[in-house]
Amino acid sequence: MYEEILRIFEVNRNEDNSFAMEKYMKNKFKFLGIKRPLRNELQKPILKEMKELDWTLIELLWKQDEREYQYFAIDILDKLKKNLVKEDILRIKKLIEDKSWWDTVDLLASKIVGQLCKSYPEIKDEYIKLWMKSDNIWIVRTTLLYQLKYKNDLDTNILEETITINKDSNEFFIDKAIGWILRQYSKVNPEWVRKFISNNSLSKLSVREGSKYI
Repeated sequence: MYEEILRIFEVNRNEDNSFAMEKYMKNKFKFLGIKRPLRNELQKPILKEMKELDWTLIELLWKQDEREYQYFAIDILDKLKKNLVKEDILRIKKLIEDKSWWDTVDLLASKIVGQLCKSYPEIKDEYIKLWMKSDNIWIVRTTLLYQLKYKNDLDTNILEETITINKDSNEFFIDKAIGWILRQYSKVNPEWVRKFISNNSLSKLSVREGSKYI
């Protein structure tokens, strides 16, 4: 299957698109130039066949230079996320730490880590509370964004702890994530977010982002 994926993606390489896509990602990664709508179309029959999670395939795709392969790996994980077991959190951590940038980290955090923490709540105590103190900004960002889709299920205690530990980081991607999760949660609990922002010294970026809907 791996070779077939490489063949299909390579046949659809588009150099005209790749230049703009690489520029958008600040030239941190190479691109085949396959935009999302076409990539979805190419992936659909392959994903349909997948019933079991193949970590060897995920890791091979992650090693490829072009970014579309990492996106496809995440789509595979997303489709089969309910097949993940608790120990897979360490495999996901390696993906977060490798080829790190907001595009892959945010998807892994909100879709995959979020699902794992719902399936195995003990992950919060065993991993998330350690990760929130990490020196790796992408691991910290993950601890802020894994609850992005939780709505009313969001754990405000762990969110408050994570923000309190990291609110003085002066790191753009952490401050932005703080604002993003607060903004998202304000859609269901604006009063909590309003009070939290008022009672805490947050960066201007976090306040601006977190206050958009309140």
